[in-house]
Parts: sequence; structure tokens; C-alpha cells
Amino acid sequence: MSGLTDGRPRQEGPARGRPRSEAVEHAIVEGVVKLLEEGVPLAELSIERIARTAGVGKATIYRRWSGKDELFVDVVRATEPQDPELPGISVRDDLVALLEQLRQRGLMTRSSVVLHSVYAQMKSSPKIWAAYHATVIEPRRRIQLEVLRRGQRSGQLRADMDAELMNDLLVGPMLLRTVMRPDADLPEGLAEQLVDALLEGLRPPNSPPVTS
Repeated sequence: MSGLTDGRPRQEGPARGRPRSEAVEHAIVEGVVKLLEEGVPLAELSIERIARTAGVGKATIYRRWSGKDELFVDVVRATEPQDPELPGISVRDDLVALLEQLRQRGLMTRSSVVLHSVYAQMKSSPKIWAAYHATVIEPRRRIQLEVLRRGQRSGQLRADMDAELMNDLLVGPMLLRTVMRPDADLPEGLAEQLVDALLEGLRPPNSPPVTS
């Protein structure tokens, strides 16, 4: 798991009180990662222990995060694939990029015992899971919905179906394979297959077939 945060800028989050040093934040995040790799449970990750491992003072951590829960959400976010830059050429290409990020996240989780443990521990803490959902999952869902609504406005997708339902149809199969069926294949090209199948069913009546 070490190195997954190398050179990766943190996504937008709550404003901190003072200017942030990327090097210091990187050291703190890597300190948490190191402890997790050593098998330290989340409940035992005190700010004091994290500070000692990262080689910083506790005040340095508290200037950047309000507490352990907020820090842990940033650590989990840093271990995931970066949110994709959407091509913006077509609804299909944007949806493929979004699903490919989910596929890559599934592959990373499967290949790392530490990541698997991290997600399990996070879900066991309602406070941390709620923070992760609000700062990571919900922004991604809003992007997915906007792409689908753009497709409706442009006539690429049928307008008589709720975008929320379309989004469930889009991400559901990939989440099923990455979360509910850890033995299922996640081959290259899976995102394209899912998007093309979905768009074929959601294209407006009398419109030309979806082409890749």
C-alpha cells in the first residue's frame, strides 16, 4: 500500500485553518498507511501514535485535520484511483471513464490485503463511513448524474426515465462484481461492455444504434 499516495494531490475537502504543506501531509498519510500495514486496528490509531510514526507533532496534524476520523477518510481517498478526467466528447466516453475508475478501484482492493481491511474497518464505523460517503461517494454520484442528464438533454438518452434509476443501472453491475462477487472477473473492456449494453437499452425510440 505504501507509495499509493506518492505525488497524488488530495481532492478538495474542508478548508484547513492554515496553509498546507504537501510534504508534511504526505508524511502524515504515509504514517497512517505504515501503521495499517503493520496490522494496527483503526481503533488503536491515536493521533499521538500517528504523529510519532510520521515524525511530526500532534499540533501539526490537528492544524490539518479536526481528528482521526477526518484524517482516515483522506487516507482512504488517497489509496483509491484518481477520479477520471472526463473526455467530454460524448456521453458514452464519459460513462466509460467513470465505470473504468470503479473497475480499477475493485482491482486495487482485491490485490491488497491492507486495503480490504481498511474498507472493512471503515464500514464498521458509522461516523467514518458517513464522512466517506459525503466527501467521496456523493460527489462522484453527482458527476455521474450530470453526465446522464446531459445525455437526456442532448437526445442521446431517453428522457422518460429518472436519471437516478439510470445511474443505478449503470454502476450497479460494476459494484456487484467489485463488492458482492469478489471472485468475478474484472477484465479490460468491461466498462465499455456495460456502457454499450446500457446505452442500447436507453437510447430514445427510432434513434440509431449505439456505436463505440
